[in-house]
Amino acid sequence: MAEQKMLKFVTVGKAMPEKRAAESRTHDFNEIYGEFVEAKAEEQAGRCSQCGVPYCQSHCPLHNNIPDWLRLTAEGRLQEAYEISQATNTFPEICGRICPQDRLCEGNCVIEQSGHGTVTIGQVEKYITDTAWEKGWVKPITPAQERPESVAIIGAGPGGLAAADRLRREGLQVTVYDRYDRAGGLLTYGIPGFKLEKDIVLRRNAQLEAGGVRFVLNCNVGDDISFAEIREQHDFVVIATGVYKTRDLQGPGAGAAGIVRAIDYLTASNRRSFGDAVPEFESGELNAEGKKVVVIGGGDTAMDCVRTAIRQGADSVKCLYRRDRANMPGSQREVQNAEEEGVEFVWLTAPQGFAGEPVTGVMVQKMRLGQPDATGRQSPEVIEGADYVEEADLVIKALGFEPEELPALWDTPELEVTRWGTVKADFQTHETNLPGVYAVGDIQRGASLVVWAIRDGREAADDILSKLAARTSVAAE
Repeated sequence: MAEQKMLKFVTVGKAMPEKRAAESRTHDFNEIYGEFVEAKAEEQAGRCSQCGVPYCQSHCPLHNNIPDWLRLTAEGRLQEAYEISQATNTFPEICGRICPQDRLCEGNCVIEQSGHGTVTIGQVEKYITDTAWEKGWVKPITPAQERPESVAIIGAGPGGLAAADRLRREGLQVTVYDRYDRAGGLLTYGIPGFKLEKDIVLRRNAQLEAGGVRFVLNCNVGDDISFAEIREQHDFVVIATGVYKTRDLQGPGAGAAGIVRAIDYLTASNRRSFGDAVPEFESGELNAEGKKVVVIGGGDTAMDCVRTAIRQGADSVKCLYRRDRANMPGSQREVQNAEEEGVEFVWLTAPQGFAGEPVTGVMVQKMRLGQPDATGRQSPEVIEGADYVEEADLVIKALGFEPEELPALWDTPELEVTRWGTVKADFQTHETNLPGVYAVGDIQRGASLVVWAIRDGREAADDILSKLAARTSVAAE
């Protein structure tokens, strides 16, 4: 009788790949989790209960066919598992590393709800795709036939690259314009190497380029080329710029030296990891070494900043957040990793100003949680008379990001935006009010997850392809 490969959650406990000890991992920017070996990946995949209604799949923005590729992994059919995985996800090895699985697939796993511990979906996904690269199963794009239609993609982040991949596979001519010197956007310059090693991203960029995607880098739309020129040169345009404008802090001393933006801080650190010359790092402006660091914010960007500061050799690292642990937006797994590495979280605190020039401290108000707001989260209220000063020589603002004013920057006032400044586009097709112009990812939905950007890019590409199919059908009649 054949061995039962699935439903092992009752007899086999949840296991993660080995995590490096905090004292060793804080001295480098390498990923902190090891890799499953084949037997362990099969064992953990075999814990899946093969639900009739798989909540893991329905709570994944890409609706990845998770139960099927878990079953194939448990059966040792890894190449088939990879094919199923990449059918719905352009970059499964990236999502396996950086998705907040505890809030998405794993957080909604049925066996987690029944007390058996979730299937470690993200780690199995990462293992499948890393194995696929290692075995040579990931090939450059080879369209069945070339097509004359041309698509411009503005922004080489996950949304833009997902659209580029899907369109190029159908033979369209794809050009990606990006302001940076390397493609990848947030994946390359925003997310630290201890969560996503950079060779993983560069490998995907190289695969896209080998498949015929053209990259125009160091290109600032609005300065180096106008939006009107891009529209003239291409049949379709996909706007995938992301959101990079930092929400600012108010209060006395907010402009003092030593108060920096999270995106600048993380970009400098990532550039340094690439071996680039980074004057702002060398001068100490964007370097935490030997400093008392205070990070303001509670999302995943704040977690990236505090953990980077530890690795740069900060004297102390504190994270101020105006709500409590249960109400913070960042991944709880990331909070735990940060605490293990020596970060101190100061809950229910908000800055009201800054002391010193350059900065020597943050003037902090203590908060308490009051009545729920419109989203159902309790609103922070100030506790009168409980103010104090938190010492700091480097303050990092990680309060989230807002969209740049694209209609003004691109001299295209007719491009409609929402009251939040995001580009107004249909949430299914992603087409804007300008015919043939699409918007995907954060520039459409506001600061969000990489997995949502990938979904948006794929959906926009699908709408472009359906429009071309309709044109071909009409022409043939």
